[in-house]
Amino acid sequence: MSRLGMDVGGTKVALRLERSGAAVGARPWQTVFRWPESGGAAADMAALADALAAVPGRAGDPVTSVGMALPAALDTGGRVLGWPNRPSWQGLDLQGQLEALLPGAQVRVADDGDLAALAEARAAGCRDLVHLGVGTGIGGGIVLDGVMRPGTARGSCEVGHVIVDHRAGEPCDCGRRGCVQSLSSGRAVLRRASRRRGEEVDFDSLLAGWAARETWAAEPIGESASALAAAATSLAELTHPDVITVGGGFAASLPGYVDEVAA
Repeated sequence: MSRLGMDVGGTKVALRLERSGAAVGARPWQTVFRWPESGGAAADMAALADALAAVPGRAGDPVTSVGMALPAALDTGGRVLGWPNRPSWQGLDLQGQLEALLPGAQVRVADDGDLAALAEARAAGCRDLVHLGVGTGIGGGIVLDGVMRPGTARGSCEVGHVIVDHRAGEPCDCGRRGCVQSLSSGRAVLRRASRRRGEEVDFDSLLAGWAARETWAAEPIGESASALAAAATSLAELTHPDVITVGGGFAASLPGYVDEVAA
């Protein structure tokens, strides 16, 4: 029996296969493939089918359980409600597609922020935790009494759409104004830094500007940290967690960012 994990992003997918009874120290099989540049959800599902067909040992060592993590809003049945990076996926019955591609396997699809929160809670050895992930957008999740909330039976925990200032920021992808995602995400910071500098700012330029404490870089990063702290405080007042964690590629790549949030 084997277990298959899939980490799905807006441009690529990582697959990892864990075999029961594998020798101690044996390295699990893993691979990465990129989504097609065109063709929409149908082309994406065809690429996924090709990748799954290449999973080794499918015939003699069947995949019995499958977990997929992705940064999309999902309903209770594993259908995609929305995903800005792959808009053609809206309405896609992802759970059903995976079950058809992997007959006989137990399939679970969940928001990657929810799963990150669960992993952080287990790593920290605590039962109550709030996790905020700062990347292109804002992800994260809540774990209470050792369980993801609200739980896969009730959809994903969209912490990125907590309102921190309804008067501030540009409209969010969800259509509302003042979501922490529209204020704290990497995309929002780069947009505001570009506006202040008067020219396009990429992440490397932002990093250099932050290191030099240039105003055009330091101010939007500080605004991001303040908005994220406001969201974390609101969530903490509601849930009383033992631990609040901040992660994500954008936060991890900016030295001192987490300290700014904590301050």
